[in-house]
Amino acid sequence: MEKTTTVQIVMPQHCNGYAMPRLFGGQIMAWIDVVGAVAARRYTQTGVTTVCIDHLTFLKPAYLNDTVVQEAVVTWTGRTSLEVRVDSMVERLDGSRELINRAYAVFVALNEEDRPTAVPPFTPETEEEKEEYANAERRRKNRMEGR
Repeated sequence: MEKTTTVQIVMPQHCNGYAMPRLFGGQIMAWIDVVGAVAARRYTQTGVTTVCIDHLTFLKPAYLNDTVVQEAVVTWTGRTSLEVRVDSMVERLDGSRELINRAYAVFVALNEEDRPTAVPPFTPETEEEKEEYANAERRRKNRMEGR
């Protein structure tokens, strides 16, 4: 599984105004969209557009001055779409990391005419990849039933 990684330091403009300023959920969502799109572009070697953020779970907060590391991996592909998992973690000064957010984003690959185009198939190899792929299939089925 090839990972795309980004690193941010939580700055005042990323936070709410509480006494212990927390990272805005909308800010982490924007970062998720960017790192997910980069992972999708690298995988497809095309432009992409976000279809949805299918599943987003806030597990713990990040605070002002925290280092937030995000890792994105492709978990599933369809004909023109693909799913990317983005894990967001707070990295402590000693290098340890704590998962604060997990999201699954769906993108569609685009050709030069801005139309959907075929993506290379993803074949899961490890047990973790196989489990993620099966879960992605279930999420896709739920999305299709909800239309």
